[in-house]
Amino acid sequence: MLRQFCLLVAIVSNQSKIKQPPRRGGFTFKQFFVAHDRCAMKVGTDGVLLGAWALLGQARRLLDIGCGSGLIALMLAQRAAAEAIIDAVELDSEAAAQARENVLESPWPQKIQVYTQDIHYFARHHTHCYDLIVSNPPYFEPAVACRDRARTNARYTETLTHDALLDCAERLIAEGGHFCLILPYAIGEAFEVNAHQRGWYSARRLNISDQAETLRHRMLLALTRNPVEKEETELAIKLADGSYTADFRQLITDFYLNY
Repeated sequence: MLRQFCLLVAIVSNQSKIKQPPRRGGFTFKQFFVAHDRCAMKVGTDGVLLGAWALLGQARRLLDIGCGSGLIALMLAQRAAAEAIIDAVELDSEAAAQARENVLESPWPQKIQVYTQDIHYFARHHTHCYDLIVSNPPYFEPAVACRDRARTNARYTETLTHDALLDCAERLIAEGGHFCLILPYAIGEAFEVNAHQRGWYSARRLNISDQAETLRHRMLLALTRNPVEKEETELAIKLADGSYTADFRQLITDFYLNY
């Protein structure tokens, strides 16, 4: 009897190992895991900053343009009300498939719908308007091509110029809604001027530097179609010794492990 019991335990243990292989090619957050081995752009600080900072308010319908692995959509799902609905649009079929898998394995599969579509097509044919639109968009002008088309689309504005991105946001934003995105600082300044010329207003702007004494290198921007008073703040990510600042820790505390 003991021998049979030991054999049963061994079988169950082996089956458990087969069903739960070690995770590779991804990033573990406090409440979810993001696999990104089939995505051109991996989980990075830019996406985490946008997902943690985006102006959520009472938003009930949300849109992630160019969702990649689904990172930002998942962060918004963690932050949003239980009844919130999040649509995530991704042009690359492999990245979209991986985003769906990440969503299905998360605590919020019922809140997120992933569409494998060009955002231009989505904007023309989708009937919903969104309280919050987010995007971590391509920002390099077309130059030397990357190793593969997926990475080129993710990095360069060849398939999604900033004018086209604003066109799509204008079609899809709800009255009183916000469009939040992250860009390199100099490109963000030009994007903000362009947006103002098209009738957008800056609600919030967060200027980001690696350390307090270094140059700004990123900008988080929240735009709206209604006139508002702009709130502008600064964020340094690290201290001189390389550790995270208290402000950065506070921003990401609900997501990063050990914070």
